[in-house]
Amino acid sequence: MRVNKKYSCLPAEEKGIHIINIRAIEDIGYDQHESTLLNSLSKNPDADCKYGLYFRDGKRKVDYILVYHYKKSSAGRTLARRPQQNDASVRSTRQDQPLPGKGVQLEMGDSEPHMDYHEDDKRFRREEYEGNLVEAGLELERDEDTKIHGIGFVKIHAPWNVLCREAEFLKLKMPTKKMYQINQTHGLLKKINSVIQKITEPIQPKVAEHKPQTVKRLSYPFSREKQHLFDLSDKDSFFDSKTRSTIVYEILKRTTCTKAKYSMGITSLLANGVYSAAYPLHDGDYEGENVEPNDRKLLCEEWASYGVFYKYQPIDLVRKYFGEKIGLYFAWLGVYTQMLIPASIVGIIVFLYGCATVDENIPSMEMCDQRNNITMCPLCDKTCSYWKMSSACATARASHLFDNPATVFFSVFMALWAATFMEHWKRKQMRLNYRWDLTGFEEEEEAVKDHPRAEYEAKVLEKSLRKEHKHKETDKEKLTWKDRFPAYLTNFVGIIFMVGLTFAIVFGVIIYRISTAAALAISSTPSGRSSVRVTVTATAVIINLVVIIILDEVYGCIARWLTQIEVPKTDKNFEERLIFKAFLLKFVNAYTPIFYVAFFKGRFVGRPGDYVYIFHSFRMEECAPGGCLMELCIQLSIIMLGKQLIQNNLFEIGIPKMKKFIRYLKLKRRRSLDHEEHMKKKQRYEVDYNLEPFAGLTPEYMEMIIQFGFVTLFVASFPLAPLFALLNNIIEIRLDAKKFVTELRRPVAVRAKDIGIWYNILRGIGKLAVIINAFVISFTSDFIPRLVYLYMYSENGTMHGFVNHTLSSFNVSDFQAGTAPNDPLDLGYEVQICRYKDYREPPWSENKYDISKDFWAVLAARLAFVIVFQNLVMFMSEFVDWIIPDIPKDISQQIHKEKVLMVEVFMREEQGKLQMLETWKDKDKRKGENCNNHSPRLSRSRSGSLSSCHSYPLDV
Repeated sequence: MRVNKKYSCLPAEEKGIHIINIRAIEDIGYDQHESTLLNSLSKNPDADCKYGLYFRDGKRKVDYILVYHYKKSSAGRTLARRPQQNDASVRSTRQDQPLPGKGVQLEMGDSEPHMDYHEDDKRFRREEYEGNLVEAGLELERDEDTKIHGIGFVKIHAPWNVLCREAEFLKLKMPTKKMYQINQTHGLLKKINSVIQKITEPIQPKVAEHKPQTVKRLSYPFSREKQHLFDLSDKDSFFDSKTRSTIVYEILKRTTCTKAKYSMGITSLLANGVYSAAYPLHDGDYEGENVEPNDRKLLCEEWASYGVFYKYQPIDLVRKYFGEKIGLYFAWLGVYTQMLIPASIVGIIVFLYGCATVDENIPSMEMCDQRNNITMCPLCDKTCSYWKMSSACATARASHLFDNPATVFFSVFMALWAATFMEHWKRKQMRLNYRWDLTGFEEEEEAVKDHPRAEYEAKVLEKSLRKEHKHKETDKEKLTWKDRFPAYLTNFVGIIFMVGLTFAIVFGVIIYRISTAAALAISSTPSGRSSVRVTVTATAVIINLVVIIILDEVYGCIARWLTQIEVPKTDKNFEERLIFKAFLLKFVNAYTPIFYVAFFKGRFVGRPGDYVYIFHSFRMEECAPGGCLMELCIQLSIIMLGKQLIQNNLFEIGIPKMKKFIRYLKLKRRRSLDHEEHMKKKQRYEVDYNLEPFAGLTPEYMEMIIQFGFVTLFVASFPLAPLFALLNNIIEIRLDAKKFVTELRRPVAVRAKDIGIWYNILRGIGKLAVIINAFVISFTSDFIPRLVYLYMYSENGTMHGFVNHTLSSFNVSDFQAGTAPNDPLDLGYEVQICRYKDYREPPWSENKYDISKDFWAVLAARLAFVIVFQNLVMFMSEFVDWIIPDIPKDISQQIHKEKVLMVEVFMREEQGKLQMLETWKDKDKRKGENCNNHSPRLSRSRSGSLSSCHSYPLDV
């Protein structure tokens, strides 16, 4: 049998000749301490296999691990170690011997009581699947004698011929023997680069892959026919661990198990519980004494440590260990964080400008001047009384910190910053594609990613079976829009419901704000009445923050469920649809409260004597006399900072630590039951099994994309947003790095040449930011009304009188019945005329309380500013996009040079073949002449001799 040949070189223990179990000796009275002493004096077999990194023979490297649950006999562990005699009647014909390794599964013919049907079914599926893997060329070894009770491990090794075959199928670019010189800068640029390298040397990671290279190996898609082109001097390291695990994973996805209603690949087997986990191994330990040097340890020291937060990331080593997709994520995060530095500096300058000019701001000075004696209308019906405008002095002064002419400049700057960031990332991405040999990757990518998902194939099979049952002849089936229509309808209704739920929660918070403001206004203490607006705003924002964080997790699960019922064909389609739904729901969830404050609060209030009411009892809330921009700033800052702090500290640090602690307690409880097991060092695959599974990059990207929205969409109201984002990202990079290196199982390396749909989302947010900031400046801030007053209504060309110009007058005798203040003499004098913020005719006008001409003038100026600002900034952004080339010139030259060199290599090879062919023809011709000149032999042997003249070996 093929299995016997493959494992004929295994030690005696692996062939089924089991040594007497120490635990069985212990059961008949043998002293446990003496057995432990004997074991300690003998050679440790786990050290030969480097504690799980290799097979038991210590030669074949473990490339992948399959984990499964099994039930053991109640008679003890020794029963599971006995050789089986009745396997042939149960096992598949391709699996008539157990897999090599420690421990053999119990079968139906043993004294073990018959397990339930589901366990038998899972075991049969595993046997068939593992047999198919052996037929595909993989080598397997089982281990059930582990410290984790009830858990079995199947170790997978891909031999050289399988690696070569799959590398050719996947079109993996591998380094050839040909090396060439990378073009270096000359003259002034060379001096500048050398100076920059010396300056940045302390912040460079001490990693060999990060050092600048002057030579590069020419890469070419691997081919077994052209192995002589590749550098095969060290076959063990030619395919690194990342590539080996990727190849094995592709085989696992392609190999199926048919002992079910439909063929099942590894994804379906995991979903159905046949296997509980599947993962590649980490390279080794990252901490402890006598730890051998490995890439994981190096990453932990130079990347996944908070002490190196000031250093560049070793992106090439990250790519080497985790693959291109994860490497691109951290490269993008690093570029984004670097680009936040200039944005943060400009934001700090804008904020400091507001602080420096707050005492020179005439409108805020007029509001704070008590000599003006401006009496404002009540903020609520009955319980609220008249109030002095000077009581809002602190709010007015604080508003100037963010509502000043510099914020307009900062909005333009951030729009151009977003365009520059996108162009800078495209150029960085092209450099990485060149360094990582990903140029010309489109064909390979589609060939791999177009493989149908197991769930899709199952649905197609069910559809074909239904049609066969109806005796219909059908061609190759596929899912049409009619098959997916119920899922599409569910998606549409579900998304609409979730968006409506978000709006309903925001509306509930609005009701809370209005009712709480009315309740606090009844307070008898003056301090309580003066802090109503701050108290209501702060508590409402905290409620919004808690709701946003909770709904974020809920919407993530709902988006995944809605995508699953759609049954997308490929993994790429599944990921893109999931990202779109999750982003849509989380975007609405995070920004709806901010949109309300920016564009709706205070817009539909009405006027004194004719207010707008909700449910005929709650009056719509108004903006402060200084405008809603300050409240928008509070809302944005609390949600942004709170979301980052809570999600980073609680979800990304606290919850994984808690899960790890719970697993530690469970293992400690198990170890206390078995001292001998506790004394053994755990295998690598056991340690990795206790780590958290990798859940994909979507949560990581989503967190940063939402933050990018906070930085760009409403930056006119919060110039310090880039600074807080920068501080968060410095921690986020090391936090994510530590999580990937120490807390997660090693993910399967995935090839990718870009960040996918996330780039389009970033571009969309950048375009939307221009429009939103134009509206924020025009309608939320007082920038346009000030300009209109300064150039149209000011008598002396200054801002004196602006506050009075923006206030309208109201005669208190025009209050509706039951809405006038209960205590009209609260200020100590009788009020006849109160003021409110609006552009309306005075009570002594013929058209009293109608909208005045000033309102239309300001509205026209606002709309004109939106149009001019939007088109100007869009044009400047497109100009930046056009003027900066997507591909750096030196990279373009190097790619062209690679193509020329590759053509030269093949031309030389063809010339060598032609020369060899001509040499062969010459020899053949001379040999034929010699045969013709030779004396004739017997006729019956002549033909044989002639043929022998033409039969000599040729090795090309």
